[in-house]
Amino acid sequence: MSTDVLVLVVLATVLLLIVISDRLELPYPILLVLGGLGIGFAPGVPEFRLNPDVVLLIVLPPLLYSAAFFSSLRELRTNLRSISLLSIGLVLATMGVVATVAHAVVPGMSWEAAFVLGAIVSPTDPVAATAILQRLNVPRRVVTVVEGESLINDATALVAYRVAVVAVVSGSFSLLDAGARFVLNVVAGAAIGLAVGWVVARLRRSIENPPVEMAISVSTAYFAYLPAQALGVSGVIAAATVGVYLGWLAPQLISPSTRLQVYGVWEVTVFFLNSFLFVLIGLQLPTIVDSLSGRSAGQLVLYAAAVGGAVILIRILSAPFVAYLPRYLFRSIRERDPYPPWQQVVLVAWSGMRGAVSLAAALALPLTTDAGAPFPERDLIVFLTFSVIVTTLLLQGLTLPLLIRRLDVHDDYEVRAESKARLRAAKAALRRLDELREEDWTRDDTVDRMRAMYEYRTRRFTARFRDPGDGEDYEARSEAYQRAFREVLQAQRDAIVEMRNQGTISSETMHRIERDLDLEDSRLEI
Repeated sequence: MSTDVLVLVVLATVLLLIVISDRLELPYPILLVLGGLGIGFAPGVPEFRLNPDVVLLIVLPPLLYSAAFFSSLRELRTNLRSISLLSIGLVLATMGVVATVAHAVVPGMSWEAAFVLGAIVSPTDPVAATAILQRLNVPRRVVTVVEGESLINDATALVAYRVAVVAVVSGSFSLLDAGARFVLNVVAGAAIGLAVGWVVARLRRSIENPPVEMAISVSTAYFAYLPAQALGVSGVIAAATVGVYLGWLAPQLISPSTRLQVYGVWEVTVFFLNSFLFVLIGLQLPTIVDSLSGRSAGQLVLYAAAVGGAVILIRILSAPFVAYLPRYLFRSIRERDPYPPWQQVVLVAWSGMRGAVSLAAALALPLTTDAGAPFPERDLIVFLTFSVIVTTLLLQGLTLPLLIRRLDVHDDYEVRAESKARLRAAKAALRRLDELREEDWTRDDTVDRMRAMYEYRTRRFTARFRDPGDGEDYEARSEAYQRAFREVLQAQRDAIVEMRNQGTISSETMHRIERDLDLEDSRLEI
């Protein structure tokens, strides 16, 4: 199979799987991981090897930056205790347990290689879990803990991963040196991230050009990651820190029109990077399996089951301690933050799917040590990482919706919070309109027209907090209005397309007008 045909097959398969996942309402990583596996073992697919450095350099920085940028700093701080225990304590515990199991089960696996494996599979991936949790309206706190954990545990795991890889490559390990290096990585990486964030924020305040702002946004992860790596500290921490910093400042840095474009670019970028990783492992897996020909299929299944079981079991056993032990030991914590329902603890325990970060870390393992010898058990580590990802995505990802329904854990907090925010915004608009009425440059008919719209919006959002059978059905009226308005917008789109087809206007003019109509469409929430 030629390279051109292979690329075509990969793209077609990815798009087909995405369509299927959307129709079945499944998180796309679940089907992508199976699709990548299918592509890799398809007849005629050539042997494929990727330079490990490419994965860490190109793929990881934007994934980490994006996850941090779109996180909520306030919610992270509110749930910092639980998130810290999961993202630091559980990561290190998982690393140790997996290393112990792998060293005991896999004949000849050194402690150094076992700890590398433990570090790789210790971080969770939020994509599949949060897609399910948000769709089924579970309590916001559960989503925040799962998302926050995956953000910070990426940094923890990858710093530990780097220490473990250095120990394997150099052939020496010192616990004191590793601890000092860990602290240095975290502190220096965070400092570099904050410094880069400050510079980028100052730069972006003086720019009002969407393409330039998008280019800076996409490049920022590398601006933080590369200098940190060059200085020998954690680029992962730097990329995550600059993401959190700029995400908090984003409302003041980005204009509304640019924000629509930048967020869309990031959504597509992250999606394709995740797709790329899962397809990539599928293409490499046959070569990896061939290199493990000295071990029987039964042995490989045993190793995969032992490591995957350890990853799942340690999380299930640790979640209750994280949730209840601090509250039990400290009364002040218990009074300020009561015990969470056991159903929420179960959801957090079962939301430990592994994904892109573990995959990227496994693929980025060096091929050789400093002495020139092959990296010990590299192919087996990649195989076991893929096995853990498949096991957690399929077992936990496919059963999580059923578990949520069985536990009956639902919360419309997000809907109510959004309605409160929109109501407060509408009232702020009414107050400002009253002030503007006194200005010389405003017209009464314009203010009255705008005021009528916001008064209706206020009544609509207020009605969401009343009994559904009480009073007028504002939601039905709003839906009817939006439908009529979109019919009018479509008529305008048809008119400008016809003018483009007749040569009356250029395609560029059509796209400018079309974008304005699309923006009107996107803000229809009256």
